[in-house]
Amino acid sequence: MADPSLQVLTAMITPAVLISGAGTLLMSTSSRLGRVTDRVRQLTARFKVLVTEDGRQEGLAREEKRLIVQQLPRLARRSRIIVRAMTALYLAVALLVLTSILIGGSALLGQDAGLLPVVIAIAGAGSLAYGALLLSFETRLSASTTREEMKFLVSLGEHYAGLYDEQLLREVEENLRA
Repeated sequence: MADPSLQVLTAMITPAVLISGAGTLLMSTSSRLGRVTDRVRQLTARFKVLVTEDGRQEGLAREEKRLIVQQLPRLARRSRIIVRAMTALYLAVALLVLTSILIGGSALLGQDAGLLPVVIAIAGAGSLAYGALLLSFETRLSASTTREEMKFLVSLGEHYAGLYDEQLLREVEENLRA
């Protein structure tokens, strides 16, 4: 028959695998929140430039301001989703740690914990799954805002390429006349 102490340790370690996964997701999610915050600050600074006299003279300034105004609510939504995901992930860690404590504590006290550790572990795993699902939604939202920015950058590139082409044409015409 297997050593009961080893069985208890094995049962306590099982939630640790999920805790590790939740911890990894928390680290990357924290980084995502930082990137959203940085992006909001960049857009705010850029908007402040675009509303100045010099900024209004830039090519496609009105379109860029419109893009910024459209992106800010999406960035706010991303931020809220990330915070909810982080809350779910922290809850998952807490529940899974509690599961390990209940398993170890019941073995230490020589009492049967019943289904409580199983129920708490299931709740922790569910919270982990919910957090991961929220991050999936946030990723899709992030990708859509990136596509919008790329579309704007293409139009900005075409705008400036057109300016340079016109200037080049004028130079060629002047050289032909000379």
